[in-house]
Amino acid sequence: MATHALTPPTADEQLQTLVEFPDNRLLIDLCGEFDRNLARVEQLLRISIVRRGNVLLLLGEEADRKRGDQLLRGLYARLEQGRPVEPGDIDAAMRMPQAAPRQRPDGQMEMFAGGAVEIRTRRKVVEPRTPAQKDYVRQLFAHELVFGLGPAGTGKTYLAVAAAVAMYLEGGIDKIILSRPAVEAGERLGFLPGDMKEKVDPYMQPLYDALNDFLPSKQVQKMLEEKTIEIAPLAFMRGRTLSNAFVVLDEAQNATEMQMKMFLTRLGEGSRMAITGDTTQIDLPRGVKSGLVEAERVLVGVDGVAFTKFRSADVVRHPLVARIIDAYERDHERSKDA
Repeated sequence: MATHALTPPTADEQLQTLVEFPDNRLLIDLCGEFDRNLARVEQLLRISIVRRGNVLLLLGEEADRKRGDQLLRGLYARLEQGRPVEPGDIDAAMRMPQAAPRQRPDGQMEMFAGGAVEIRTRRKVVEPRTPAQKDYVRQLFAHELVFGLGPAGTGKTYLAVAAAVAMYLEGGIDKIILSRPAVEAGERLGFLPGDMKEKVDPYMQPLYDALNDFLPSKQVQKMLEEKTIEIAPLAFMRGRTLSNAFVVLDEAQNATEMQMKMFLTRLGEGSRMAITGDTTQIDLPRGVKSGLVEAERVLVGVDGVAFTKFRSADVVRHPLVARIIDAYERDHERSKDA
């Protein structure tokens, strides 16, 4: 792959950059179906891209063309490494530079070598797509207790479950325990039809979805039957000591102060905890304080405890989600000032 400067350039040619890609098959993957990847680059960088054989012609301001050149080179390098390029990978490359992973002497990829942060599971390799996500993943592997705080769509729970699966596959833990307050206000499961599993499963579905992204469905089912994976409402954690496990508490903003303290004190030998939540979406009854808010206040600075705070810029769902979150935050600020 090389960039060619035309000699001598005309006035029009000074506003364009040619980028050549030697492997036409990889170039097809780079462009994406119906050139959707190129369209995304154009949208993000305010440039126009014209394909001529195995060469891409970039048109626009010099700074934008230079950034586009770097971006396309980095994405092409992903493809050379056998890694896919999806629209989300393009957004991630815009947010932060992607470093190539190195190999260990045994031939395996070193997890955090060379600045690259990846979580390898049975079904996919999970890559952080924002600097905050990258910091969060590092913390999940470095600390016994990690809080991921921020709006929906920032990958807090998804990355925590991925880390749990990766640690289990590496033999670092014996089981995975996933929990959340089963009902938004009070866990009143008795009003729901069916047995206990049928009552709580609708509230646990996001956790099942994440697991099925990382492990074959048959393996997930077997691990659930063997209780190597447990998915249970928060109320079921009382009285237990959770040893040699990776424990994830999702939607923690809806845990009361008493429930949060109970949960935190379940941590046993050889275990790790990830607690995720959004303190702007507390569904507890009026007058009941959120245990997540209290834990954030009390545990800051405690050795072995780490916090990552996500913002709307870290949303990796549809771009409109970030704009919706920003709009609500602005409205909240106006309401406080009024």
